[in-house]
Amino acid sequence: MQLIKSKVLRKGDTIAAITLSFGAAGLFPHRFEQGVRQIKESFGISVVPTSHALDMPEEVYAHPEYRLADLMEAFENPEIKGVLCNIGGDDTIRLLQLMNEKHFDIIRQHPKVFLGFSDTTVNHFMCFEAGLCSFYSPSLLFGYAENGGIPNIMVENAKKTLFSSEPVGILPESEAFIVDTIDWSDQTAPIRPRIPSTPWRYIQGEKVVQGHLLGGCFDVLMGCINGTSLWPSKDVWDGAILFLEISEERPSPSWIKYWLRCLGAQGILEKLNGLLFARPGNGFFKDQEDRENWLAHYTDYDTAILTVLKEYGRSDMPVVTHMDFGHTLPQLILPYGVQAQINPEKKQVALLENGVVDDN
Repeated sequence: MQLIKSKVLRKGDTIAAITLSFGAAGLFPHRFEQGVRQIKESFGISVVPTSHALDMPEEVYAHPEYRLADLMEAFENPEIKGVLCNIGGDDTIRLLQLMNEKHFDIIRQHPKVFLGFSDTTVNHFMCFEAGLCSFYSPSLLFGYAENGGIPNIMVENAKKTLFSSEPVGILPESEAFIVDTIDWSDQTAPIRPRIPSTPWRYIQGEKVVQGHLLGGCFDVLMGCINGTSLWPSKDVWDGAILFLEISEERPSPSWIKYWLRCLGAQGILEKLNGLLFARPGNGFFKDQEDRENWLAHYTDYDTAILTVLKEYGRSDMPVVTHMDFGHTLPQLILPYGVQAQINPEKKQVALLENGVVDDN
């Protein structure tokens, strides 16, 4: 799949921080500044907010046209080398009704690194529609503003994925992860507890496969994008490796079955070469028992996936679960449209190319 690749990021570059959904950056300015500072310290790049990036949530919600204007502002500004979403949310899809071919042309004609996850899945599919390779990645507030600094695995992964045009290669597995949510209004909130990671689970498939990456937050794919003009045509799914993760709203394993059956009914599952599923994320735990129950039922998602793939005759397809790219930290970066490989025997997932190009 040939998508336009943006130029590598370099020390000294400036990227734009943007709010395309929930106005959390305006609500938690100290968290925003912490993310800006840690990005500068880790990568040597500056972060500047777009015109409405720091608006309060009520203002952001009331004016999707401001959000779209900010997106165009960021892409058209030649001084801006990348666009990083502050956070996700739940209504980015509202921008679509305001868009026309002119907006997609602006994205297409000014390719640059575009980053975010969760509800930002909608914006990734806007970029995809425009023909641009974008990057499913941590957001500024969730990920790069993490208390105690950006996890080293994320720093190194970002440098390989965004600051180099060489193939990314084998994706690293985390040694520990964070699932608990903290109160961002508490400026003295502690570093969140780390849970020892289990290895990624290669739950199905034996042969080595490769294909172009396509996916995002499953809630958003099926609840917002499916059926709209952003939903890819059937030929786009041919040979794809689908990557999926779920939001902090904790959709149950039953919902995973419903959504996968919808993909099966559309003839999409039969076209895929592989499936990657992230470690399930979470919102606030009610208590320690709630936390332990959540962790204990992680494998229920694996069961749901295997059940539906068997129903649609795809028990041969390689599937890897509990990966590090969802609503837990650390988060790895996945570029849309690049060739990835799943090797079940070696238990490796690799990116065979990069999503950026060197301008030298």
